Amino acid sequence: MLNMEEEEEDYMSDLFIKQDVRPGLPMVRRVKEAIQKEEKQKEANEKNRQKSIKEEEKERRDLVLKSALGSENKGFALLQKMGYKSGQALGKSGEGIVEPIPLNIKTGRSGIGHEELKKRKAEEKLENYRQKLHMKKQANEQAADQFRIRFKNKQEERKMEGDLRKSQRACQQLDMQKDIDVPKETWYWLEPEEEDKNDEEDQEDECTTSDLSVSEKLHILTTYLREHHFYCIWCGTTYEDSEDLSSNCPGDTAADHD
Repeated sequence: MLNMEEEEEDYMSDLFIKQDVRPGLPMVRRVKEAIQKEEKQKEANEKNRQKSIKEEEKERRDLVLKSALGSENKGFALLQKMGYKSGQALGKSGEGIVEPIPLNIKTGRSGIGHEELKKRKAEEKLENYRQKLHMKKQANEQAADQFRIRFKNKQEERKMEGDLRKSQRACQQLDMQKDIDVPKETWYWLEPEEEDKNDEEDQEDECTTSDLSVSEKLHILTTYLREHHFYCIWCGTTYEDSEDLSSNCPGDTAADHD
């Protein structure tokens, strides 16, 4: 009876009072113990696990390679007879190697040269990738150049269309001043509905039946203005005669006036 009382916990002792009785703490303690138990079991299994033949061979090989050659080795014994000392470089003047040539142990099942083939294929793949990047870059640059050329051509075309309308308007005014009621060609003058349109507006040519381009029409019309009216649309000036025109006007194209 006395022994049982001694074995029973004293609920008034400091040991019992100092115990942590927060909710959920026993569960956390049990989880930690289970994890520790599992780790110990893994360590025990690893120690008791029977090693494979390859693992044993590797361990023996590594152990032998790490140990230095002794006099029991026939090759090493012959070197010693010729005056070789451990740690000395090979060769008559000591310019040779100090450590033996390392072994390159092949453990995989692939044939001889497989690693070189893999390396070559990887290099070819990398080179193909670089070529694709280079070709893509060239294609992007060509596309950008073509876009700039098209944009420039479009701007030049719009400028020529504006110069053509300006020439048509000037031709109509100068012809009417000389009592010419009908233009030499129908497209020499602006159509009535086009007279009030803005010069900078992008529109189709009024003479859809003509095969002439905008640049050809502009050249023909400016030549007509210079020869018949002594007028230059680039200068915006009407000269007295052909001699005055040729001596004071820089030329018959827009580039001559830049």
